[in-house]
Amino acid sequence: MSANRIIGLAVFVAGLVLLGFAWHAADAPLEQASETLTGSYTDQTMWYWVLGAAAAIGGGALALFGRRA
Repeated sequence: MSANRIIGLAVFVAGLVLLGFAWHAADAPLEQASETLTGSYTDQTMWYWVLGAAAAIGGGALALFGRRA
């Protein structure tokens, strides 16, 4: 397995972990109250969603389509 694929898998897993944090943060009572009042997630939760999705997509693409050494 090439280094690019290993790095891609590591970034993909990190993205999934961040998405897990976002999922749990969105279910927190304080977060739900904030979402009810403002209509959107807090900045921290939004960063978890955005960075988690970007890392999962980018890492998955690198793992699948990364150049072979």
